[in-house]
Amino acid sequence: MPRMKQPLDICIRGGGIVGHTLALLLARERLHIGLVTQPITTTGPDVRAYALNASSRALLESVRCWPDARHATAVTDMQVCGDDGGAVHFSAAELAVPALTWIVDVPALEAQLAEALRFQPQIEVLDSPQPAALTVVCEGKTSQTRFELGVEFDVVRYPQHAIAARLQCEQPHGQVARQWFTQGEILALLPLDGPQGNTVAAVWSAQATRAPELLAETDAAFCAELEKISQGSLGTLKLISQRASWPLQNAQASRWIGSSAAGQSWALAGDAAHTVHPLAGQGLNLGLGDVAELVRILHARAYWRSVGDAKLLRQYERARRTEVSTTALAMDGLQRLFSQRGSAWQTLRNWGMKGFDLSGPTKDRAARYAMGL
Repeated sequence: MPRMKQPLDICIRGGGIVGHTLALLLARERLHIGLVTQPITTTGPDVRAYALNASSRALLESVRCWPDARHATAVTDMQVCGDDGGAVHFSAAELAVPALTWIVDVPALEAQLAEALRFQPQIEVLDSPQPAALTVVCEGKTSQTRFELGVEFDVVRYPQHAIAARLQCEQPHGQVARQWFTQGEILALLPLDGPQGNTVAAVWSAQATRAPELLAETDAAFCAELEKISQGSLGTLKLISQRASWPLQNAQASRWIGSSAAGQSWALAGDAAHTVHPLAGQGLNLGLGDVAELVRILHARAYWRSVGDAKLLRQYERARRTEVSTTALAMDGLQRLFSQRGSAWQTLRNWGMKGFDLSGPTKDRAARYAMGL
């Protein structure tokens, strides 16, 4: 793509889902956007899948990048099981919505975003950053730019590692997302490949001390453990991918906005600004929420305000800190509750799950909040 002669209005550092979506939306504002992409460092097939809510879907549909039904599987029911008989069930039919969430295949979504970029002349793909009135940092939780800006990243590390893989199931998943809390660990089996599919994305938040052992197990032994935890709900499981693993953390940047030494404004978005425990699948939803809010504020700005105006960026920071902090607090509280050992804690949390499942309007409000409604 030929280099633009006009100066950039906004430079986005980070070419992941958050960075691509932000670039496409801002380009519709007739702004000149520079997108600094990062080299792909992963090896082997990408086993990641994200749970995206209705708000995230609407945002991606607005840039025509929502994957087809095979690569964005609608979840019509969700079953959450405790470690002593407690259970919570969510139903799209009961809430009168088409889906509770969608399980989106990451490679398919990334490919659509990359393709959309090719047809947007307002976006210039860059190998390195260039000066702009506003720089938005979307480089992920290990952001080098955030470090260079001197922004502290307050991290609370969990004694867990996520282990992700793709599985083929003996029985169809029936568009049901299933989750089990057991012995301080959390297993989620998320439906893939459309309504009739029989493959799932497994995300196992396992004890960090056990993670190396689980990664080294034979495929048969690994699947046998998953079948035991999942109580045989999908029959025999077969591993059809490599296993990926990463440490889990709850983190938030001490500042989300600021100015560089050269007087140019900057803002953080996505995992560069915050990370949460994946137990409710809200990570990317929060990142896309950052995108939606920043675009909304810049779209509504007075014509004489720069995109790097400090007042506008403070509005963005205040709005997003509130929502992210609320979600992070809830995820952290649930993780800590289910990691407590002892029969008293076990009785308390399972009693709480049963009560919540019968809570009617309270459960409905929680579900709609998670769905972005």
